[in-house]
Amino acid sequence: MLRVAVLVLLLANAGYYAWSQGLLRGWGLGPESESEPQRMEQQIAPDNLRIVPPARRETPPAPPASAPAAPASPAAAASAEPLACLQAGVFDARQAEALRAALAPWPEGSWAMEATPITGRWMVYMGRFADEETVAKKRAELRALKIGYDRPGAALEPGLSLGRFSTEEAAQRGLGQLASQGVRTARVVQERADAPGYTLRLPAVGDALRPRLDVLQPALAGKTLRACG
Repeated sequence: MLRVAVLVLLLANAGYYAWSQGLLRGWGLGPESESEPQRMEQQIAPDNLRIVPPARRETPPAPPASAPAAPASPAAAASAEPLACLQAGVFDARQAEALRAALAPWPEGSWAMEATPITGRWMVYMGRFADEETVAKKRAELRALKIGYDRPGAALEPGLSLGRFSTEEAAQRGLGQLASQGVRTARVVQERADAPGYTLRLPAVGDALRPRLDVLQPALAGKTLRACG
C-alpha cells in the first residue's frame, strides 16, 4: 500500500509540473502564458502609448478688448469745437433796419433781432449858454465847487451836463443834492425819450460764418460783438 501511495504522489507531482510548465497546453490544459507571441501581436503600437492625465476644466478666455478708437483727424476735431453765440446792441430803429439789410444774405436762422426797448434818460443840465466864453466861466465855477461836469450832446450845446439818470425822479434827487452844494441855475431835462430798441443775436457762429463778421462791421454802428449773456 505504501508503494501505491508513493506512486500516486509522484504521478500527481509530475502532473502539476507538466501543467505548470505548459507541457499539457497542447491538450487544452495548463495556465495561459502572458508572454505568448500571439498576445504581443494583438497589441497596437505599444511603443506609442502615453499616459494622459484627466482633462481639466479651464475657464473660457476673456473676449479680446476692443481696439482703442483711432484719434480724430485735425479736421474732425476742429468741426467738433463748440459754436460761439455773439450779440451786439442796443440799436435804435434806424440802425436795426440797416443791420437787417446787411444780414439779408446770411443763412436762415443764423441771426435774430430781439426787441430791447430803449428807456428814456434824464439829465441835470446847465444851459443853453450864449457862447463858449460863458461855458468856460461856468466850468470854472463848477471846478471851484468841486462838482463834475460833461458835455451834454450836440442837441443841447452849448451847455453842461451835471449828471445823467435813468428816471426823472432820480434826476430830481440829483438836482436837489447839487443845489445844496451851491448850484443855482441847473434844471432837469429829458435827454432821450423811450424808444423801441433791438439787440442783434448770432446764436451759432462757426467757421462758415466767421469770415462774414468783418463784412458786417460797418452796419454795427460802432457797437462790439460780445459773447451772449
